[in-house]
Amino acid sequence: MVELLSKLKGDKVIWSFVALLALFSFMPVFSASSNLAYMGHGTGNTIAYLVKHFAHVLIGFCMIYWVHKVPYHYFRGISMIALPIVWLLLGYTLVKGTVIAGANAARWIQVPFIGITFQTSTLASIVLMIFVARYLSKKREAPVTFQSSLWELWTPVFVTLAFILPANFSTAALMFAMVLMLVFIGKYPLKYIGVILAAGIVALTFFIVLGKAFPDSKFFSRVNTWENRLESFTAKGGDKDVEDEHYQIEKAKIAIASGGIYGLGPGKSVQKNFLPQSSSDFIYAIIVEEWGLIGGLGVLLLYLLLFFRFIVAAHKSNSLFGKLVVVGLGFPIIFQALINMAVAVELLPVTGQPLPLISSGGSSIWMTCIALGIIIGVTKKEEEIAAELEEKEQRSEVMQRLIDQQIAREEAAEEAMRTAALNPQGEQPEGENYSIEESLSSNPMNAVLKKK
Repeated sequence: MVELLSKLKGDKVIWSFVALLALFSFMPVFSASSNLAYMGHGTGNTIAYLVKHFAHVLIGFCMIYWVHKVPYHYFRGISMIALPIVWLLLGYTLVKGTVIAGANAARWIQVPFIGITFQTSTLASIVLMIFVARYLSKKREAPVTFQSSLWELWTPVFVTLAFILPANFSTAALMFAMVLMLVFIGKYPLKYIGVILAAGIVALTFFIVLGKAFPDSKFFSRVNTWENRLESFTAKGGDKDVEDEHYQIEKAKIAIASGGIYGLGPGKSVQKNFLPQSSSDFIYAIIVEEWGLIGGLGVLLLYLLLFFRFIVAAHKSNSLFGKLVVVGLGFPIIFQALINMAVAVELLPVTGQPLPLISSGGSSIWMTCIALGIIIGVTKKEEEIAAELEEKEQRSEVMQRLIDQQIAREEAAEEAMRTAALNPQGEQPEGENYSIEESLSSNPMNAVLKKK
């Protein structure tokens, strides 16, 4: 175990928080999966879901390890190649996507020969954030103009969001907000950000108008769902319609109220048997029911500490690209967690955003782990630079010691020569006289080897 931990590079604090969240996830997932177990095979046995979640987490941590070994600046070029591939995947998902758990949105594709489903928008989010960070970190001789950035930056952004919006408004909105935050941090002109924000609002309004005009179109089928969720969220008292979103949020609120301060205890949740998506979108409500307010605040604190560590990692990065990558990949993880918690306590409408590293679901865990691997790779790079500087200092110290030793030897030799110069010439120690004449009769070396 010690040898394995020694191979983990990068920010050890980020590693620790990620491991804590992943380890904690097994308890609520194991408990909350009973609803799926009854619906799936009627036995209520959640062992299979626990093993599946363990496999997802294990693969996720392998991804973190592999990705953090890759120098993060490689992803600058990878994003350019990956973005068109992501567009193809998103287009295929929009047309031929798979519906999971009764959702009326095709957000997943099934990987051939493996049989697992994959949510392409999660991959698109990572690629797009790295692409934007690459653009903002490029060195330019002239200032950025709106005309140049419109084609190089905003066209790829809006194309990506256009593929995601029809099936997943919350993810598209979160990505758009994160891109605006990233360009603001990257010192993109504020007046241009205002223009882009206004253009995004106009585009969304136009899409909703088309959805109302063509309600039977598959492409605009989610518009009615968005409208129902907003009405359910803003309605007062008895004016609320008993819809799926309303039912979910009511059960979530009952679960949170039942938890109290200390909770009912691990595995003792009651609402997990009635709350849809209790192991994914509404797992925070189950956490509060079983672990109480203390457990809910503890999970929130872990995310906030992870958020603080992302800020530290971005601040320590020596390159602008590294700073933007940490912000672009790390902040969405935290904001997604906050959105999930806010939905559970009815501070926001139902969005369908899972709780990172805790909710069940393969693609969500894996993409979060890839993002974390890249972030840790940024901290590892800076760590290696610090190690190289330390090694350089050590080499300088060793070289200085060698120089000092050499100077000391030279001074000793000079002192010996001065001492020899003070002795009378020809004076030799008694019994150590040598005859040079013997060299004439035999080997010349005899004069040196034989004593007279």
